[in-house]
Amino acid sequence: MYVDAPNKTIEAANGVTYAYRRCGTSHSPPLLLLQHFRGTLESWDLALVDALAAERDVIAFDNAGVALSTGQVCHTVRDLAGDTLAFMTALGLSQVDVLGHSMGGFTAQEMALLRPRSVRRLVLAATAPRGAPGVHGYTENVLAHAVYDPPGAENYLYTFFSHTGTSQRSGLEFFGRYIEREHERDLPVTAAARDAQYDAVAEWGVPDHGALQRLEGIRQPVFVAGGDHDSVIPPHVFHLLGGLLPDVRVKIYPDSGHGFLFQHHQEFARDVLDFLS
Repeated sequence: MYVDAPNKTIEAANGVTYAYRRCGTSHSPPLLLLQHFRGTLESWDLALVDALAAERDVIAFDNAGVALSTGQVCHTVRDLAGDTLAFMTALGLSQVDVLGHSMGGFTAQEMALLRPRSVRRLVLAATAPRGAPGVHGYTENVLAHAVYDPPGAENYLYTFFSHTGTSQRSGLEFFGRYIEREHERDLPVTAAARDAQYDAVAEWGVPDHGALQRLEGIRQPVFVAGGDHDSVIPPHVFHLLGGLLPDVRVKIYPDSGHGFLFQHHQEFARDVLDFLS
């Protein structure tokens, strides 16, 4: 179970020592989880990871300069992709399936373009293509919660869950799981790492209609998923991804926001496993 998965480290050829956790069943290729803005090893929903790990070899890690990993934090998505590929190489992984959440979905797309053979299938959760309209940074109200330091339950509830009673209750349940692990917890993201990551988010979102054509280069099967009330990434962008990727399926989950995969963790895990198989 992810709650008991030990923190492991591995040193890559770039000199970075990466912190990671690995759990689940023996399966090739493994499923690599790529984190959202300010996310750490703790930010993955225990229930979601356990459901995925019932059938998959699941790996979560901290990028360079984030939490327990050493090195300089990445300021662009292209650097995040290169950093992720360096971690894969250190683990001896030539190919993975990828589940990228939000900023992690940016990284997943860039990986698939930079080194196509490294990615078999992609799950893009609550994310956007480079240059899409309406994703150049977060709105002021979302940003106020997203960068709040230290983040509290109210910030998670505002940012990741729809502002309805049902979704907010799901958010409280998620937060209860979030604090379940008591030992060997990951470190919080520093202010410097937070700001560098936001540079990457903003640069990715600079309006650029031509950048959207890059999606034609992603030939792998893709599952695009999102919540119908996402306040971080506008839901219309999920349909934009669906219209531009050559081999894609799209699913929108009801009454949910940026953390739809935590609110609908059982259904989403089933959908992911079905897609990957």
